[in-house]
Amino acid sequence: MVRPNWKQRPPVGSNSAQKSNSMFSHSRRIGLIMALTIVASTACFGQAPATDALAKVQQRLASGEPTKIVCFGDSITGVYYHTGSKRAWCAMLGLMLQQAYPDANLQMINAGVSGHTTEHALARIERDVIAQKPDLVVIAFGMNDVTRFTTDEFETKLREIIERCQATGAAVVLCTPNAVLFTERRPEEKLIRFVETVRKVGANLHLPVADIFADWKASRSQDLFAWKLMMSDELHPNMNGHVRLAELIGSSVAGRTLTFDETPAPIETLQVTLDRLARGVLVKVVAPAPYDKIFPAQLKKLYPNAQFEIVSWPAEEQTITDAVNWAKQVRGLKPQLVIAPLPPQAFSASKEEFANQYEWMLKYCMPFGLGTKWDVVPVLPLDGDLSAAEQEYVDVAALIVPGKDLRFIQRNDGDERSPDEIVAAWIAEQKERYEN
Repeated sequence: MVRPNWKQRPPVGSNSAQKSNSMFSHSRRIGLIMALTIVASTACFGQAPATDALAKVQQRLASGEPTKIVCFGDSITGVYYHTGSKRAWCAMLGLMLQQAYPDANLQMINAGVSGHTTEHALARIERDVIAQKPDLVVIAFGMNDVTRFTTDEFETKLREIIERCQATGAAVVLCTPNAVLFTERRPEEKLIRFVETVRKVGANLHLPVADIFADWKASRSQDLFAWKLMMSDELHPNMNGHVRLAELIGSSVAGRTLTFDETPAPIETLQVTLDRLARGVLVKVVAPAPYDKIFPAQLKKLYPNAQFEIVSWPAEEQTITDAVNWAKQVRGLKPQLVIAPLPPQAFSASKEEFANQYEWMLKYCMPFGLGTKWDVVPVLPLDGDLSAAEQEYVDVAALIVPGKDLRFIQRNDGDERSPDEIVAAWIAEQKERYEN
């Protein structure tokens, strides 16, 4: 697997075009969500003295020696549609540590697998962790163990994972599971016992613990709606939440409070589409009117020989719930480009229901995980005057979209261009980024 060269990444938050793409900058968008949690950050990660192994990792990071970090966990660690199917907190942790240690020479390895428990972890630890010869292993299990094991069984397996990692000389940082909304299989009164087990093991073994549960619970208790904007569903954080995970885990690695100077910009988009067009390969487009015509027309101006297969999304007549149900077929269509709408009738739902349903609509537009790739481009209203109440819904959508690690298209205040012109300029910007 080709892994990113972290030293060659653009600076955190370097995305001036997207910052002007809406009324919020990225840091403003996520800042609105996370302002409550950052206040308490120093209380929410383990302040245990650094072990000799972790002190060596900190020295390697500071000196620029190659440092390999394995992030070992379940679907909350792995790369899935919850965060946009391209990266997750492992990648964000790399960016966080690169900011904290400018000379760091990092190799980040994501070893998160959906549905896995500590039992699964032990079955694959040799291949996915020990064989990688890491300098540091971040261990994040428990959410699935809650449904299958007692806390004693969980503790035994967690201790074995730690021992096997430490036997290689690797440093270890533990993570508690995040707080959740109620589900029958994971009631919080049961989850907290597993959280306390992680804390106990960390204290007994003098290991740092990134106490994600404490941070998430504090945020949820202060502003439930803002907290939900960090979540993909009842259990899984979205990319907004994964940015926060990276700050908490990075703080435990560094032994000091770390926060992003600016929220990392969404990853590049249109890469699949532009690559196929550059090679003269047909592009299957799923899009609502008028973008089922605008996007092909504007792309043909850049690639005159471009060929498209168009699947029209009938969003004009849909409520946000209708759009969610329609989006369930997107993965089966096997597209290369999906233009995700904000249906005109979406504003008829309550704001909380809209936020929940729009999140689900975007999730159904995404590939399940890393194995398959296509481009998803949300388009917020580009024509017509919005009422103040409707604009509030659009502002919520603009907070949700970065949670899927996506760039999006929106009309800025005072922008008099036509929808065709706005789309054309946006495509040209993505093409320039793709070519560079």
